[in-house]
Amino acid sequence: MYRRFFKRFFDIIGALLLLPFLVLEIMILGPFIWFTDRGPVFYNARRAGKGYKPFKMFKLRSMYLNSPDLKNPDGSTFNSDDDPRVTPIGRIMRKVSLDEFPQFLNVLIGNMSFIGPRPKLYCYDKTLESFDGEKRKSYTIKPGVTGYAQAYFRNSITQDEKFHWDAYYADHVSLWMDTKILWQTIISVVAHRNINTVRSNKE
Repeated sequence: MYRRFFKRFFDIIGALLLLPFLVLEIMILGPFIWFTDRGPVFYNARRAGKGYKPFKMFKLRSMYLNSPDLKNPDGSTFNSDDDPRVTPIGRIMRKVSLDEFPQFLNVLIGNMSFIGPRPKLYCYDKTLESFDGEKRKSYTIKPGVTGYAQAYFRNSITQDEKFHWDAYYADHVSLWMDTKILWQTIISVVAHRNINTVRSNKE
Protein backbone atom coordinates (compact mmCIF):
# COMPACT_ATOMS: atom_id res chain seq x y z
CA MET A 1 0.00 0.00 0.00
CA TYR A 2 2.79 2.43 0.89
CA ARG A 3 4.75 1.79 -2.32
CA ARG A 4 1.67 2.01 -4.56
CA PHE A 5 -0.24 4.89 -2.98
CA PHE A 6 1.10 6.65 0.12
CA LYS A 7 4.61 7.19 -1.23
CA ARG A 8 3.23 9.25 -4.14
CA PHE A 9 0.75 10.98 -1.82
CA PHE A 10 3.57 12.09 0.50
CA ASP A 11 5.63 13.20 -2.52
CA ILE A 12 2.86 15.51 -3.74
CA ILE A 13 2.15 17.00 -0.30
CA GLY A 14 5.86 17.48 0.46
CA ALA A 15 6.61 19.08 -2.93
CA LEU A 16 3.67 21.50 -2.58
CA LEU A 17 4.79 22.52 0.91
CA LEU A 18 8.35 23.17 -0.31
CA LEU A 19 7.33 25.02 -3.47
CA PRO A 20 7.30 28.49 -1.83
CA PHE A 21 10.83 27.91 -0.50
CA LEU A 22 11.97 26.87 -3.97
CA VAL A 23 10.55 30.06 -5.49
CA LEU A 24 12.31 32.12 -2.81
CA GLU A 25 15.60 30.28 -3.46
CA ILE A 26 15.39 30.97 -7.19
CA MET A 27 14.64 34.65 -6.55
CA ILE A 28 17.68 34.99 -4.28
CA LEU A 29 20.25 32.79 -6.04
CA GLY A 30 19.07 33.23 -9.64
CA PRO A 31 20.63 36.70 -10.12
CA PHE A 32 23.98 35.55 -8.69
CA ILE A 33 24.04 32.58 -11.09
CA TRP A 34 23.14 34.73 -14.09
CA PHE A 35 25.57 37.56 -13.36
CA THR A 36 28.48 35.11 -13.01
CA ASP A 37 28.70 34.51 -16.76
CA ARG A 38 25.34 35.70 -18.15
CA GLY A 39 24.22 32.10 -18.52
CA PRO A 40 20.97 30.27 -17.71
CA VAL A 41 19.92 29.84 -14.10
CA PHE A 42 18.83 26.23 -14.55
CA TYR A 43 20.76 23.19 -15.72
CA ASN A 44 18.37 20.67 -17.24
CA ALA A 45 20.14 17.33 -17.13
CA ARG A 46 18.85 14.35 -19.11
CA ARG A 47 18.59 11.40 -16.75
CA ALA A 48 17.23 7.85 -16.75
CA GLY A 49 14.00 7.42 -14.84
CA LYS A 50 11.82 4.46 -13.90
CA GLY A 51 11.96 1.79 -16.59
CA TYR A 52 15.01 3.58 -18.01
CA LYS A 53 12.83 6.23 -19.60
CA PRO A 54 14.56 9.61 -20.14
CA PHE A 55 13.45 12.78 -18.38
CA LYS A 56 14.83 16.27 -17.72
CA MET A 57 16.06 16.72 -14.17
CA PHE A 58 16.03 20.31 -12.92
CA LYS A 59 19.02 21.77 -11.08
CA LEU A 60 20.38 25.22 -10.40
CA ARG A 61 23.48 25.67 -12.57
CA SER A 62 26.65 25.46 -10.49
CA MET A 63 29.24 25.35 -13.31
CA TYR A 64 30.48 27.87 -15.85
CA LEU A 65 28.95 27.74 -19.31
CA ASN A 66 30.38 25.15 -21.73
CA SER A 67 32.38 23.38 -19.01
CA PRO A 68 33.77 19.97 -20.10
CA ASP A 69 31.89 16.90 -18.88
CA LEU A 70 34.41 15.07 -16.69
CA LYS A 71 33.81 11.52 -15.52
CA ASN A 72 35.50 9.17 -13.08
CA PRO A 73 36.89 5.87 -14.46
CA ASP A 74 33.68 4.05 -13.43
CA GLY A 75 31.52 6.51 -15.39
CA SER A 76 30.23 8.44 -12.37
CA THR A 77 30.27 12.23 -12.21
CA PHE A 78 33.56 13.83 -11.20
CA ASN A 79 33.44 16.01 -8.06
CA SER A 80 36.30 17.84 -6.38
CA ASP A 81 36.88 20.66 -3.91
CA ASP A 82 39.21 22.26 -6.46
CA ASP A 83 37.08 21.74 -9.58
CA PRO A 84 37.73 24.87 -11.72
CA ARG A 85 34.44 24.33 -13.59
CA VAL A 86 32.40 25.27 -10.52
CA THR A 87 31.41 28.91 -10.07
CA PRO A 88 31.87 30.72 -6.71
CA ILE A 89 28.13 30.67 -6.03
CA GLY A 90 28.08 27.07 -7.24
CA ARG A 91 30.55 26.04 -4.52
CA ILE A 92 28.27 27.49 -1.87
CA MET A 93 25.20 25.78 -3.33
CA ARG A 94 26.93 22.41 -3.52
CA LYS A 95 28.08 22.55 0.10
CA VAL A 96 24.46 22.41 1.28
CA SER A 97 22.89 20.86 -1.84
CA LEU A 98 20.91 24.00 -2.74
CA ASP A 99 21.50 23.26 -6.43
CA GLU A 100 19.37 20.13 -6.01
CA PHE A 101 16.25 21.95 -4.72
CA PRO A 102 14.60 22.40 -8.16
CA GLN A 103 14.23 18.61 -8.29
CA PHE A 104 11.17 19.11 -6.10
CA LEU A 105 9.53 20.21 -9.36
CA ASN A 106 10.37 16.78 -10.77
CA VAL A 107 8.76 15.23 -7.69
CA LEU A 108 5.60 17.28 -8.24
CA ILE A 109 5.52 16.35 -11.94
CA GLY A 110 5.91 12.69 -11.03
CA ASN A 111 9.12 11.56 -12.73
CA MET A 112 10.99 11.58 -9.41
CA SER A 113 10.24 10.79 -5.77
CA PHE A 114 11.64 12.30 -2.58
CA ILE A 115 13.36 8.99 -1.81
CA GLY A 116 14.80 6.65 -4.45
CA PRO A 117 17.99 5.87 -6.35
CA ARG A 118 19.79 9.02 -7.46
CA PRO A 119 19.14 9.57 -11.20
CA LYS A 120 21.81 8.12 -13.48
CA LEU A 121 22.93 9.42 -16.87
CA TYR A 122 20.71 8.35 -19.77
CA CYS A 123 22.30 6.64 -22.78
CA TYR A 124 20.29 6.57 -26.01
CA ASP A 125 21.78 3.24 -27.11
CA LYS A 126 20.55 1.39 -23.99
CA THR A 127 17.20 0.07 -22.80
CA LEU A 128 16.01 -1.51 -19.56
CA GLU A 129 16.47 -4.94 -21.17
CA SER A 130 20.16 -4.22 -21.79
CA PHE A 131 20.80 -4.28 -18.03
CA ASP A 132 20.68 -7.24 -15.70
CA GLY A 133 20.98 -7.97 -12.00
CA GLU A 134 21.24 -5.05 -9.60
CA LYS A 135 21.47 -2.42 -12.33
CA ARG A 136 18.19 -3.50 -13.87
CA LYS A 137 16.46 -3.67 -10.50
CA SER A 138 17.58 -0.15 -9.63
CA TYR A 139 15.58 1.18 -12.59
CA THR A 140 12.33 -0.50 -11.50
CA ILE A 141 11.43 2.40 -9.18
CA LYS A 142 11.43 6.18 -9.54
CA PRO A 143 14.72 7.97 -8.91
CA GLY A 144 14.81 10.24 -5.89
CA VAL A 145 16.06 13.60 -4.69
CA THR A 146 17.94 11.52 -2.16
CA GLY A 147 18.33 7.79 -1.64
CA TYR A 148 20.03 5.10 0.41
CA ALA A 149 23.42 5.39 -1.30
CA GLN A 150 23.21 9.19 -1.35
CA ALA A 151 22.30 9.45 2.34
CA TYR A 152 24.84 7.02 3.74
CA PHE A 153 27.73 7.23 1.25
CA ARG A 154 27.08 10.18 -1.10
CA ASN A 155 30.11 10.34 -3.46
CA SER A 156 32.48 8.14 -1.45
CA ILE A 157 31.60 4.87 -3.23
CA THR A 158 31.85 3.59 -6.80
CA GLN A 159 29.07 3.54 -9.35
CA ASP A 160 28.69 -0.24 -9.02
CA GLU A 161 28.38 0.08 -5.24
CA LYS A 162 25.68 2.72 -5.75
CA PHE A 163 23.78 0.29 -8.01
CA HIS A 164 24.05 -2.34 -5.27
CA TRP A 165 22.46 -0.09 -2.64
CA ASP A 166 19.90 1.19 -5.12
CA ALA A 167 18.80 -2.40 -5.76
CA TYR A 168 18.75 -3.04 -2.02
CA TYR A 169 16.42 -0.07 -1.57
CA ALA A 170 14.16 -1.26 -4.41
CA ASP A 171 13.67 -4.51 -2.49
CA HIS A 172 13.00 -2.80 0.85
CA VAL A 173 10.83 0.25 0.08
CA SER A 174 8.83 1.16 3.18
CA LEU A 175 7.80 4.18 5.23
CA TRP A 176 10.35 3.25 7.90
CA MET A 177 13.13 2.94 5.32
CA ASP A 178 12.26 6.29 3.74
CA THR A 179 12.15 7.97 7.15
CA LYS A 180 15.63 6.68 8.01
CA ILE A 181 17.03 7.80 4.66
CA LEU A 182 15.52 11.27 5.01
CA TRP A 183 16.99 11.69 8.49
CA GLN A 184 20.42 10.42 7.40
CA THR A 185 20.34 12.80 4.41
CA ILE A 186 19.85 15.76 6.74
CA ILE A 187 22.79 14.61 8.87
CA SER A 188 25.05 14.15 5.80
CA VAL A 189 24.15 17.55 4.33
CA VAL A 190 24.63 19.44 7.60
CA ALA A 191 27.95 17.67 8.26
CA HIS A 192 29.09 18.11 4.61
CA ARG A 193 29.97 14.41 4.43
CA ASN A 194 31.34 12.74 1.29
CA ILE A 195 30.47 15.60 -1.06
CA ASN A 196 33.34 14.97 -3.47
CA THR A 197 34.80 11.99 -5.28
CA VAL A 198 38.20 13.70 -5.07
CA ARG A 199 39.38 15.49 -1.95
CA SER A 200 41.24 18.78 -1.87
CA ASN A 201 44.97 18.66 -1.24
CA LYS A 202 44.36 21.30 1.41
CA GLU A 203 42.57 18.80 3.65
